[in-house]
Amino acid sequence: MSEFWLISAPGDKENLQALERMNTVTSKSNLSYNTKFAIPDFKVGTLDSLVGLSDELGKLDTFAESLVKRMAQSVVEVMEDAKGKVQENLLANGVDLTSFVTHFEWDMAKYPAKQPLLSVVDTLAKQLAQIETDLKSRTAAYNTLKTNLENLEKKSQGNLFTRTLSDIVNKEDFVLDSEYLVTLLVIVPKPNYAQWQKTYESLSDMVVPRSTKLITEDKEGGLFTVTLFRKVIDDFKTKARENKFTVREFYYDEKEIEREREEMTRLLSDKKQQYQTSCVALKKGSSTFPDHKVTVTPLGNPARPAAGHTDRERESEGEGEGPLLRWLKVNFSEAFIAWVHIKALRVFVESVLRYGLPVNFQAVLLQPHKKSSTKRLREVLNSVFRHLDEVAAASILDASVEIPGLQLSNQDYFPYVYFHIDLSLLD
Repeated sequence: MSEFWLISAPGDKENLQALERMNTVTSKSNLSYNTKFAIPDFKVGTLDSLVGLSDELGKLDTFAESLVKRMAQSVVEVMEDAKGKVQENLLANGVDLTSFVTHFEWDMAKYPAKQPLLSVVDTLAKQLAQIETDLKSRTAAYNTLKTNLENLEKKSQGNLFTRTLSDIVNKEDFVLDSEYLVTLLVIVPKPNYAQWQKTYESLSDMVVPRSTKLITEDKEGGLFTVTLFRKVIDDFKTKARENKFTVREFYYDEKEIEREREEMTRLLSDKKQQYQTSCVALKKGSSTFPDHKVTVTPLGNPARPAAGHTDRERESEGEGEGPLLRWLKVNFSEAFIAWVHIKALRVFVESVLRYGLPVNFQAVLLQPHKKSSTKRLREVLNSVFRHLDEVAAASILDASVEIPGLQLSNQDYFPYVYFHIDLSLLD
C-alpha cells in the first residue's frame, strides 16, 4: 500500500518497550512495515508559541498536500500521450516517493534545525507559495495554448457547412484577381450530384460552362466549385437554394489561409514542446528496504541510499523534455519533499505539546500491508499505547463507557501522536 502512518510515543523505557511490543505484534501478524523516523532536535521556544505553530502547521500541511496533488495532475495532463510513464516522472530527490518517505532524512542545508521553529516553518511556507504562484502562471499559459489549439482543431472537424476550408482548397481552384469573374463554393447533397451537373450552368445567366469541379466530400455531400460573373451572384444563390444547393460563404484569401495554417502549426509545435516523447528517464531507487535507523544528514549525503541526483542536476539532464514537464518534475519533487518535512515538524510539535519537556520521544513510520488490515492495526496501536491516555482509550476500546461531553471513536482520536501520508492520491 502507498499509505503511511507517522506516529510518536514518549522516549522513556516503558514506552520504548511498548514500541517493541508494537513491532513484534505487527510483524508476526503481517500488519505493517515499520521503520524509525528520525527528527532533529529543534529550538522549542515557549509552549504558547508551539500551540500557535501547531495550528499554522495544520493549515500548511493541507496546503502542501493540495499543491502536490495539483502538480501531479498537471504532469498527467502534460503527458497525455504517455500516461503510462507518469509515475516514473513523479520522483522526490531522484527516488520514488515510497523510498523517499521510508528513507526520510531532514535536509539540514535547506531547513537548518538550529533556526527557530517559526523560521523553518516560514521558509517552507514561502517556498510552497512561490511554487504555487509559478504553477498557476505556467498551467494557465499551457491551458490557453490547449484551448486555442482545440478551437482551431474544431474548425477542421464537422461537416462541410461548418468546418474550415483552408486545409482543403487550393489557389488553383479559384479564378482570382478578376474584375468580372468569381468562383463560388457550393455544397451539394450526394443524391443530387447528377442534378447539379445537369443544371448548374442554367441556374442563372452568365455561369461559365464546364467550370464546376468536386473538391472534397463527406458522408452527406460534396463541395463543388462554380465560376460565374460577379453581377449574378445573388441570383445564383437564390436559384441554388431553391434546388437544395447551398453556397458556402467563402472567398479565397491566400494571406489569411496561410496565417491560419501557420497558427495551427505553431500551436501544435508549442504544445508538443511542453512535453516531448523523447524525454530522458530519471533514475529510480528501489522501493524495498530492510528496517533501519535513519541518521539525520543532509539530503545530498553520499551515503544516502539510491538518492540519484539533485533536482538541479536532473533538470539539466532532461534535455529531451519540454520546459513545462521539466519544471513540473523539478518542482513536484521540491513540493513533495517540503510536504514530508512539514509532517516531521507536526510530529515534533505535537509530541512536545502532548508529552511535555524535556523533548524525548520516538517517531515511527508504519506502512500498512493491506487496506483490510488497517482496522486491526489501529486496534493494536490503541491497545499498546492506551496507557498514554487511559480515560480516552477506555472510551475507544469499550463502547459501553460513556464520558459526559466526550465523543471519541477509533477514527478521530488516538492516545499517541498520529499523522497520515497517503500516496495513493497521487496515482
